[in-house]
Amino acid sequence: MTFTPSSIAALIVAISFAAGLNVYATIATLGILARFDWVVLPAGLDPLANGWVIAVSCLLFIIEVFADKIPAFDLIWNAAHTFIRIPVAALLAYKAASHLTPEMQLLATVAAALITTVAHTSKTAARTLVTASPEPLSNIALSGTEDVAAIGLTWVATHHPYAAASIAGIFIIALLLSMSWIIRQLKRMWRRRSQWLAPNSSDY
Repeated sequence: MTFTPSSIAALIVAISFAAGLNVYATIATLGILARFDWVVLPAGLDPLANGWVIAVSCLLFIIEVFADKIPAFDLIWNAAHTFIRIPVAALLAYKAASHLTPEMQLLATVAAALITTVAHTSKTAARTLVTASPEPLSNIALSGTEDVAAIGLTWVATHHPYAAASIAGIFIIALLLSMSWIIRQLKRMWRRRSQWLAPNSSDY
């Protein structure tokens, strides 16, 4: 398909959300689709089809598949990726919007950073809640769902950008609306942990 300014905006919304879930899966999917001419990406994203970019992103994706499913360690992994997912998503948006006006390119970059922040923050918060569970299956299931969602949403974005942007928009609204509930649950969890760690007064 030929990308127009509006479809580029829709693409940016979708891949920014996907990058907040798994930036390596997003880049690898875009690169593979472009490499085999299954899609034609906006010109600014041509470097993603480079074999080295695809190889490195696939390798990092494989590492994340395992690292992101280890309870407790996944929290460290996601915290560190605050400094990777958001800047990379902003860079992707900046490159994708390279043929738009400078003002629109800047707006696309800022919007991408904000969208990725919402997805990444919600992912990290949800992972914190799930990690508190004594069994690892819920953590693995959540991580696997995020991986599939990132790949699936990226694929849809390259073929049906408006549909993908709508899906991402629905999730963004839902996450923002549920943010207060997530914060309450996190506070409750930390309160319980603090009480458990606090010395018992009966011991004195």
